[in-house]
Amino acid sequence: MSPCPALPDGFDFTDPDLYQERVPLPEFAALRQTAPVSWNPQPHGLAGFDDDGYWVVTRHADVREVSTRPEVFSSSVNTSVIRFHPSIRREQIDAQRLMMLNMDPPEHTRVRQIVQRGFTPRAIRALESALRERATAIVAAARERGSGDFVTDIACELPLQAIAELIGIPQDDRAKIFDWSNKMISYDDPELAVTEEIGTLSAMELISYAMNLAAARTACPAEDIVSRLVAAGDEGHLASDEFGFFVLMLAVAGNETTRNAISHGMHAFLTHPEQWELYKRERPATTAEEIVRWATPVVSFQRTATRDTELGGVPIAAGQRVGLFYASANHDPEVFDAPGAFDITRDPNPHLGFGGGGPHFCLGRSLAALEIDLVFGAIADTLPGIRLAGRPRRLRSAWLNGIKELRVDYT
Repeated sequence: MSPCPALPDGFDFTDPDLYQERVPLPEFAALRQTAPVSWNPQPHGLAGFDDDGYWVVTRHADVREVSTRPEVFSSSVNTSVIRFHPSIRREQIDAQRLMMLNMDPPEHTRVRQIVQRGFTPRAIRALESALRERATAIVAAARERGSGDFVTDIACELPLQAIAELIGIPQDDRAKIFDWSNKMISYDDPELAVTEEIGTLSAMELISYAMNLAAARTACPAEDIVSRLVAAGDEGHLASDEFGFFVLMLAVAGNETTRNAISHGMHAFLTHPEQWELYKRERPATTAEEIVRWATPVVSFQRTATRDTELGGVPIAAGQRVGLFYASANHDPEVFDAPGAFDITRDPNPHLGFGGGGPHFCLGRSLAALEIDLVFGAIADTLPGIRLAGRPRRLRSAWLNGIKELRVDYT
């Protein structure tokens, strides 16, 4: 297994230093052309796993194939996170299998059938009017400030409030959820001074908070989604620890990702002013999907081969990790015309920003799209002259395409 000759020795597609600077789109393009399924060596144990590297999957078709074959490419064996801190213990990795993201069928099927009760079209429609009011209020408050950090002023607020609304977390507690989820995913970023121990403690605090909420609803059910998920009944229910890990997943998958999509979307609009003018005039229904394609907030997840197999004609051995690089798939010219263009009228747009299909396709896709539509509608109405006041500052992360600060002038 030799690395792709087009890349320098030691290049690693999960290097957090790399993502603090940029998403490696030129390198993805080189692999798609020369070695679309390519071995990426790593020093032994660097990613927290007992191995020496992983396969980089760069083409849209191959990412989709892996995503739809959970019996061959497991989410559970090594979890979906492609790189942990080297000091992580194996039991800490294994504990994360309680999260739906890191389950395989049939266990995944059971849990997903329960939690998707909260994400039906009817449930999302029921949130729309409250979220529209919240988006308007969030943007109006930003306008009063005159200038500030778009990420904390606007982008993070609606996803947090949506989750609080969805599962009945009191709005007063949303700052705790924000703080805990930030710390869980920021251990790679030294500027945030978050050690892995703090990240682990934050995850435990969030799970504990959610388990207490579940216990309260089990003892005294209310008319909310938590009661529907944890109350025993014919449809099945979540145990309190399963509910705790479900909220943990929401805090990252439903909060961090949507927040980063909104932040990247705003930056894209402000660096493509003709698209911002088009949006303000026409509000295309295709906007949210293009923002997610462009942002691809989760650069990559991984699977682990359960048996010897092959992908794209390349043999993959049982036990080897396979990286699904959604950022590369979303720039595949075999699927997208002019993939390097930010085009809010793009249609069709079969991007993989919500996953590559299969059992792990994003449960909250319609909620995320609604949040994006509502927040940009409110910005266009209230802050039509918004402009950049500095370059975005990127998160140092091995697998998230994050913006931690985006200075703007609101008026």
